[in-house]
Amino acid sequence: MMKTLKKIGRALLVAAFWLGIWAIAAYRFGKPLLFPSPLSVLTTLGELLQTKEFYLITAKTIGNILMGTFTAILFACVLVVITARIHLVHELIHPVMAVVKATPVASFIILMLLFLGPVKVPAFITFLIVLPIVWTNLDQGIASIDTQLQEVAKIYRFSFAKRLRVLIFPSLKSYFLSACKTSIGLAWKAGVAAEIIAMPKGTIGTQIGEAKLYIMSAEMFAWTLTVVLLSLAIEFGVSYLFKMLDGKKMQKEVM
Repeated sequence: MMKTLKKIGRALLVAAFWLGIWAIAAYRFGKPLLFPSPLSVLTTLGELLQTKEFYLITAKTIGNILMGTFTAILFACVLVVITARIHLVHELIHPVMAVVKATPVASFIILMLLFLGPVKVPAFITFLIVLPIVWTNLDQGIASIDTQLQEVAKIYRFSFAKRLRVLIFPSLKSYFLSACKTSIGLAWKAGVAAEIIAMPKGTIGTQIGEAKLYIMSAEMFAWTLTVVLLSLAIEFGVSYLFKMLDGKKMQKEVM
């Protein structure tokens, strides 16, 4: 309990420090229309929180990004099983993943606008960003599995299900968690960037784009702060979920 309180206290102190830096910078800049103060942004965010549209817009963006993220994770898990078993498929897929990771997100957004239209672009871009991260991490995890343990599994003729449970899943767990943590932050950035460029109706990215267009800086900062807070909340939720699963697994082993 004390450790949790200390962590919360430190987090609050860090937040207060950076809010102070922000307030001083806004005061020194002296142009609240372009660079609003923290108080102005928090006030605007509070006003947004009182509207029904805020929750509808937020839910739509969350839906787009989570749909792209979960679809990419599922597809990457299936794909890594195939590439691990068929070397030729691995050789064909590896350069494609490298190209996707190296290509600027804006290029994909503009290209996909021509084929998919603005509504489907955010989810697809999220999928495209998350897929190579998860696949690459899982591929590295499979490559790092101890060959001696694999030989033992062959000697004792473990079934495929038993190999997954005893050998593969424990070896890939840390790689999978790392991929999820990394991809969630990038998914939010890419998804909202896609919304800003594509401008689908009723999304956070569209609100940021319109606020910038009409020089409504407080609203733009408030929506951006919403994106940051949602990203942190979901990342924390994923980490907490994995910890809970680990805890339940340890309890079963003890019993």
